[in-house]
Amino acid sequence: MRSEMVADQVSLDFPLYHGSARSLKKMVFKQLSARMGSDSRSRVVVQALRDISFRLQPGDRLGLVGSNGAGKTTLLRTLAGIYEPMSGRVQVRGSMNALLDPNLGMNMELTGRENIMLRGLYNGLNASSIRRLADDVAEFANLGDFLDLPVRIYSSGMVVRLGFALATAIRPQVLLMDEWFLAGDANFMEKARARLEDMVRGADILVLSTHATSVVMEWCTRVIWMDGGRIRADGTPDVVMAQYLARDAA
Repeated sequence: MRSEMVADQVSLDFPLYHGSARSLKKMVFKQLSARMGSDSRSRVVVQALRDISFRLQPGDRLGLVGSNGAGKTTLLRTLAGIYEPMSGRVQVRGSMNALLDPNLGMNMELTGRENIMLRGLYNGLNASSIRRLADDVAEFANLGDFLDLPVRIYSSGMVVRLGFALATAIRPQVLLMDEWFLAGDANFMEKARARLEDMVRGADILVLSTHATSVVMEWCTRVIWMDGGRIRADGTPDVVMAQYLARDAA
């Protein structure tokens, strides 16, 4: 099956459920009027995304750039199916993996090995494939006997190693990645870079949110500049990054 990702006029609001009081409405609209509104129930809402549209085909490597709060991570989570658009649609053809948070999808009460088994079952793997997955994750994460202990007793570094190994063990056609996923121990991330780059190369489609210009220029074939939940620019990395980096001089 040929992979594809389509975002068609995607918009998303986050209601402020305690935002009915006039004083709160007045304060919020004064500070963030450009991204505030109200819904059919007269609740104050944050307009997180507005009219986002693009189409990606095999070979496309899309970078999302913008200041903090521009909507990059919200868009990634919407593409991943974590958030449901208020209007518009997201359509994905092909297997997808979202590297948004090393802890995403892990049950802290279960052992590392049990988490591996659940991830394999979720991805439809058979028993022999799950055993191979467990061997791969165990070798890369290097947790030793801790793999058979509850994740809740792991150190933060151990959780990152298990989460990273799990998330990168199954290779998708469509890969979504937030740069926060790359946060962690410097020595471990140096080891992890080759594994991650191999995963990126193997994916048909990549969508990456980052602040790093070097990463955009190295990995991406297209860039969308997000600003206030909207697309401000969409084009080749050299053109869009030149506009984005010159924004403070304007």
